[in-house]
Amino acid sequence: MLPTSSLRALQARVPRRITGRRFASHGPPQFNEPSGWLFGEKPPAPGQKRVKEEWENIWYVGMFGSMAMAAVLLYYKPDTSIQTWALREAKERMEARGEKYKYEPSS
Repeated sequence: MLPTSSLRALQARVPRRITGRRFASHGPPQFNEPSGWLFGEKPPAPGQKRVKEEWENIWYVGMFGSMAMAAVLLYYKPDTSIQTWALREAKERMEARGEKYKYEPSS
């Protein structure tokens, strides 16, 4: 049987060694507790306006400006589909042979 002093030392070391080494976890999770308010902001008192933060206007201009620019660019995007190319090529070849590419009924 081990002497009591070595048992106490062993008991004191084991829990410290198990709980003391946290290699990849870096401790307990850090997060903001949920408050129940939308975006974590309390609504202003009646009669007061919400104060915008300095980055909000830049974000609005950047987000909606880039969406508008993307819509314009997509609207004016050139047609590069294979069907358009094939129709244009067929028209050119038929005109080169002297054929008509539009149907005209004979009456």
